[in-house]
Amino acid sequence: MKLDFFDEFTDPYLKTKSGRGVFLAGVVLGFIARSQAKGDFQGSPEDISTSPLFKQLNFGRMSKRDLFKHLARVPELVRAYHLDYADMIESLCAKAGELILQKDDKGRDLGVDGNFVFSVAFLNARKYFWTIFGKKDVSEIEPTMEEEAQDVI
Repeated sequence: MKLDFFDEFTDPYLKTKSGRGVFLAGVVLGFIARSQAKGDFQGSPEDISTSPLFKQLNFGRMSKRDLFKHLARVPELVRAYHLDYADMIESLCAKAGELILQKDDKGRDLGVDGNFVFSVAFLNARKYFWTIFGKKDVSEIEPTMEEEAQDVI
């Protein structure tokens, strides 16, 4: 698991351990939501808004408690949807939870900063998932958002 890409960010929230945990949580949940939206996991990409997980997330108003609830369901979701890369998803989820629980944020809730970081990670989940696990060419795995948009047109 490579997390050195965090050094590229200058945002103070992402310099905290809990901020990095929230980011990783966004990657985990975004990767799962994208997998759910694809249906058979092999066909053409579907709109992520069709994902059951996407419909449950309260973007912009998520609390730490909400995030904990969704992360606690990851093992169940991985099994229920027979997701590929289950061990990687679960290890990333574990790391996210570990970072969020570390004492450096003085117990504050996600707020605007946390919700923004979560959303950015969620929307770029594929890119960061493969950056973390060392896949150099993400285009081999799944099409980019631009390629998906061209398929629709």
